[in-house]
Amino acid sequence: MSSHKEKTNQQTQEAMFRYKKCRNQNKGEAQIICCNCKGEFHVPPTTTTYRCPRCQAITASSSRNVQSNKDRGNEMGLVKSSFPTKNIIKSDHISQNASKSEYVLNRSPRSFSLVCSFSPSGRSNKRAVLCGVTYRKKRYRLKGPVNDVANMRELLVKVFDFPTECIHELTEEKQCVNFHPTKTNILRELEWLVEGCQKGDSLVFYFSGHGIQETDSKEDEIDAMDESICPVDFLHEGTILDNELNSILVWPLVEGVTLHVIADTCHSGTVLDLSYVYDPEKFTWKNNKPPSKEPSRKNPSGGRAICVSACQDHQMAADTSAFKGKGMNGVMTYLFTKVIKQKPDITYGGLMEQMGKEIEEIMRNNCRPSFLQHMFRPRIVQDTVISSSEEFDLFGTIFTL
Repeated sequence: MSSHKEKTNQQTQEAMFRYKKCRNQNKGEAQIICCNCKGEFHVPPTTTTYRCPRCQAITASSSRNVQSNKDRGNEMGLVKSSFPTKNIIKSDHISQNASKSEYVLNRSPRSFSLVCSFSPSGRSNKRAVLCGVTYRKKRYRLKGPVNDVANMRELLVKVFDFPTECIHELTEEKQCVNFHPTKTNILRELEWLVEGCQKGDSLVFYFSGHGIQETDSKEDEIDAMDESICPVDFLHEGTILDNELNSILVWPLVEGVTLHVIADTCHSGTVLDLSYVYDPEKFTWKNNKPPSKEPSRKNPSGGRAICVSACQDHQMAADTSAFKGKGMNGVMTYLFTKVIKQKPDITYGGLMEQMGKEIEEIMRNNCRPSFLQHMFRPRIVQDTVISSSEEFDLFGTIFTL
């Protein structure tokens, strides 16, 4: 019997390819509908991979194996049996005591193949990858990430003038499985994000989903823990460690390129593993380079990387319906987009301060304080964190993407 990953779900394939099994009688060509822009084009019948002439998206043939969406929520026994219905802590329902090997056994090697090559006739200096993972049909599911991605997309387009064709979204709502937030797809899109970056480029990676901590095996973490993000298939394929995010996203940055990572996930304070973390109590940058047996590389090749995180490494981030009453949102993402829309000329320091004040105000004045107090646990508040590959004047620099 073939393995689970090799099983092909016919309905998923049809949604992905919308492949018409008809051939041009004169040319013997197959007619394809692009899974991205829905444009129609013809290809030779023996072709296995197709690049859309309109949007440049690549679509695999119907013979390609596709990972199914079968529910795997209980396979590893990592999930607690109960959770609040209104406020969900983003990693509290994944056992913190589960050993790393339990969910990293089947990690596959990185395999990159770019799905899209944007702006074939002209290069944009703004690109973004927005990833929202709901883990649907799992007991540790989240309801906010899809709304978070929509909010971030609106912010990038309306406030920071990102071209829509240069924003890639990975969610489980996408019909095309190339755009589901699997580990392989996320890693592929991260490489696309930084590939060929040039001076003046503004790059954004946004992630909303679960995050966990794992024991540091390289002795390059001050707290002896690695932070990681959880793709939708992390139980089978493994998490993506902060070291890996740093090497893929930060190392390739050349002079004049700025990367922003916005992480609305638990334990995300140093998820990009950058050299400096801002201390708001001392109004200064802290060195995040631990003494180690071997020197570790954390910085780019001339560019700048900045990470805005939902909480400190030891804290948990949350989804809540307290803001609008309907629908779930990540607390950090909602406040992040709200503050920037209200104050488009705000500085980095002002943004971090304002988000902190908003959380404190909600804790004091919200009409349903018990919800938020339960959500954040007694006296545990979600403290947003900013880290950077280099020190800069936080209160003298306007926030921009």
